[in-house]
Order: sequence, then structure tokens, then C-alpha cells
Amino acid sequence: MIKRLNLKFGRANGLPPESILTTPITIFVGPNNSGKSKILTEIQQFCSHGQQLATNVIIDSIELNQVNSNEIDNKVTNITLEPNPGEALGQNNILIGKRGQRQQINENQLKQALLNPSSNLSIVCRYYLSFNTIMLNGNNRINLVNQQAAGNLQQPAHSSFQVLFRDDDKRSEVRRIIHESFGKYLVVDPTNLGQLNLRLSSVEPDEPRQERGIHEEAVRFHANALPITTASDGVKAFTGMVIEMIAGDPSILLVDEPEAFLHPSLSFKLGKEVSGIMSELDKRLFVSTHSSNFLMGCIQAGTPINIIRLTYQNEIPTARVLPNNDILKLMRNPLLRSTGVLSALFYEYVIVTESDADRAFYQEINDRLLKHTENKGISNCLFLHAQNKQTIKTIVKPLRELGIPVAGIVDIDIIKDGGAVWSSFLDSGFVPEIEWESLANIRLALKRKFEESGRNMKKDGGINILEPSDKEAAENLFSKLGEYGLFTVPNGELESWLLELNVTGHGPNWLVEMFEKMGEDPESADYLKPTNSDVWDFIEDIGKWLSNPIRKGIPN
Repeated sequence: MIKRLNLKFGRANGLPPESILTTPITIFVGPNNSGKSKILTEIQQFCSHGQQLATNVIIDSIELNQVNSNEIDNKVTNITLEPNPGEALGQNNILIGKRGQRQQINENQLKQALLNPSSNLSIVCRYYLSFNTIMLNGNNRINLVNQQAAGNLQQPAHSSFQVLFRDDDKRSEVRRIIHESFGKYLVVDPTNLGQLNLRLSSVEPDEPRQERGIHEEAVRFHANALPITTASDGVKAFTGMVIEMIAGDPSILLVDEPEAFLHPSLSFKLGKEVSGIMSELDKRLFVSTHSSNFLMGCIQAGTPINIIRLTYQNEIPTARVLPNNDILKLMRNPLLRSTGVLSALFYEYVIVTESDADRAFYQEINDRLLKHTENKGISNCLFLHAQNKQTIKTIVKPLRELGIPVAGIVDIDIIKDGGAVWSSFLDSGFVPEIEWESLANIRLALKRKFEESGRNMKKDGGINILEPSDKEAAENLFSKLGEYGLFTVPNGELESWLLELNVTGHGPNWLVEMFEKMGEDPESADYLKPTNSDVWDFIEDIGKWLSNPIRKGIPN
């Protein structure tokens, strides 16, 4: 029933607040402490009371869809309960509720509220959405498979197990998903009279009576199956969530970190299945996740989906709706897929390097800055590598289009590359196009100066082999690129850092020797700690750009 979420803030500081028209699935991504779990709590509070609390920090208001008049009777019937013996009802009142909750309300008043929810938010939420909203989090998802009361078969089902036991179609669908995931058949066991338990069977029931009966054959069948309570936390969490989505039949499902306890492949499977389950137009799934596998599963299912990236940096919150087509590009590109680029959605910052050796070295430098200095390392930063400097743009630009602060590091021989390579490099950093020509002219002039020196710009010292005025021009160019998060190694290449350690070789061989000489025990005299020069300053400069709330190069 949730039609729209109106937030208190927008894509960047000073921009209008985001207004999110909901789809069957809305997924909140972003770094830790960005508000992903908080927004689920605020949605749940609204669905319970229909009021925006003064303590809300993310949601400004929530708009609801009206229920179609042709569906009103069915909606009300689904939550209507039979009175207990001797229980009195007011005139024209009905008993409503689910999962042990019971309330009275005037039937006509409830139906009118569902037809016009905008004027009756409190009634719709207290007497309808509160029964049809489920929050699944780390505290309750494992316990969802625990024993439940069998209930009275002559009255409506009150729990997910009761629904599953009575509905062959829903039980069959849950069984299919569990068998595809774990190779076992989920069965509902009624043989502990008055209680329903779940078991995992190695064989499928021959017919419903073998599962649902209490005769000798049914008792033997269930005795040979494994109680699900003895299964792993991952199996229990996965099964519980699937059952609640299908048998619990919520209008609104809130799931906080569905990937908890799950192997990455199971997270993908869960994402794909829940997308199909919640694809009905009158249902809404809201998820907070750190899992790129769950996200990919949801997207590949083809169900309409919203992906919202939340951030909270320097006490400034942002919310950005990520276009599905842009996410699909990240998933379909083999290079981006192989580098795990979707993981960038869950970090504050990203740094992209030319090779894996570059990535490993700069990541280690940053780790030591975080451990041994104050306010110099880059926290919550993901390091990715492209195959070469030409493909850095393939990673940097699409992530920046999603609003993610991404810095690129290239060797100095970017100076050699003109034409489309140079232009696409500037384009990936969103350098204003009107400046491209002047920057290209400077690049070309510097290239000639390097060639006239007769020395190798990468291996012989980088800008230090230039005349003082030419070196200043190179520093100015690199400073300009750095304003847009494009950073060039001034001394040449990866192997030009920490020369005092006298490391030889190139690429992976250089990296192995470098790490050996840097040491691994912080208590050892041979352990290399950060100083105020060399690569330490280089990474610190990148960190300053990443953490700058008014940084250039990120499109709004």
C-alpha cells in the first residue's frame, strides 16, 4: 500500500529532498551508519501508528495507495477473526488481527479508510497495515522456524505454519525453493499433536496425506526427516524468510541485512526468489543490505526495483535513487564484474588503480596510515584495480554517476596518451569539457619535454627529470587533475615509491619484496611506519579529496 516515501534530504547538500515512488522492491544500500536500518525502523513505526514521529531523521512523510473497491471485501476478510465464545462485539463491529493480535473496529469505518487512506492514515495503519507488516532482522529470522501452535482447523489460519499446513500451493512453492537451495524437501510435521514443526526430508511426500496425516505411515515419514531446528543458522534463516514471505503473506515486508548467516550463493538465490514472491503490485518489500550478491539476485529476477544509496558524511545525509540501467551496466560488463565493482555501493569511498599490484600496495599504505597516524588514512575505502590505465575510466565514471566518490590513480605515462584516451580520462573525472583542449595542449607540451630529455619518464624520476619551470607546469597539471579526483604518480610509477628500501623488480615481484622489507610486525624495528613524505603524503592528498564535501568531479 505504500505509494511514496518523501525523505528529509536529497542527492547532495542543498538539493531538493528525494521523493521515491515505490516499486515492488526497494533496496537501501550504502556504507555503515548511513541510515539503512534506521529507515526500515521509521517505515515500521509509521505502519504501526500512521504518524511521523518527531524522532524521524530520514523520512519526512509516507503516502499510501487506496485499495481498489473491488478488493475491499477480500482485504478485510483476510484479517477478520472469529469471536471467542462469549466475546461481545459492538454493533457493525468485526474482530481483526494476525499473529495473535486482536482488535475490534466498525467494518464500514475500516472499509472507508482503505478507500481513502490519505484522510485516514491512523485507522489504516493501526487496523490494517500493523497486521500486514513484517520486520525481519537478525534477532528474529532464525527463530522463524521454531515450533508453532497448530490452531483450530475450523477457524482461519493465524500463523505462517498454519497457512503453510493448509495451503498445498504455498507449501509446494516453499518446498521447491528449499529443495533447489539445499537438496532437501521441507515438510510440515503435525505429529506432535497440537503443534506444527518443520523438517527436512531426503524424499518428497508421495501425497499430501503422508505429510499432513497422523496415521502410522505419516509418523514414520516424519521420524525419518531431520528437524529443521538442528540445521545450520543459514538454513534456518533462509527458510524462515521464505516462509514468512509466502505463507505470512505480508503487504509490507521489511528485511534488515537478509544476507546475515548466508553463503554468498544463497544470498543471490534469496534475492532472486524474494523478487518473484514480492512481484505482486500490491506488495512492497523494503530491504537494507550490504550484499552485492543479494542485490544481483534481485536485479536478475527482472522485478521492478528501486535502489537507494544513503550516505552520512560530515553530518550531511544524502539519498540518491540509482537507475536500474546503470546498475545493469555494472553487472553485465565482464571487467567490472570480475573486479567486484558492485561492492562499491557499500563503501564511503573507492580508489581505482591500474593493476592488482598497485591496489595491494596502496591499500597497505592506507592501512598503516589508519593504524599509526591520526586523521591521515582513508576509512571505509574500497580499493579496486583495472587492467591498465585505459580501463580505469571504465570503473571510475559509472561509479561516479551513481554518486560514489571514486579516485583514480595512474602512472605518469598518462602524459603519452592523447586523443580519445586522454579525453576519456578527463571525461571519467567529469572535468568540464571546455577545459579539455587547454589541458590537452599542456599534456602535449609536457610529453615533448620528456622526449627531449632523452630519459624514461616512468623509470628515471618522473617530473624530477624536467627543468624547474617545466616541472612546475607538470605539477600544476597534476594538481588540476587532482581537483577532480584523478591522481598521477609524480615520480613515475608504482616502483618509484619508497626508494630508500632499495626494492628491485617490477609488478608482482617488486610487490613481494616491498612487503618483505616493509615488515609485518608493528613491534619490530624493521617495521615501516608512516612518515610525512613520499607515498604517505600521496595517499593523504587523495583522502582529502575523497572526504571533501564540496569535491569536484561528482555529478549531482
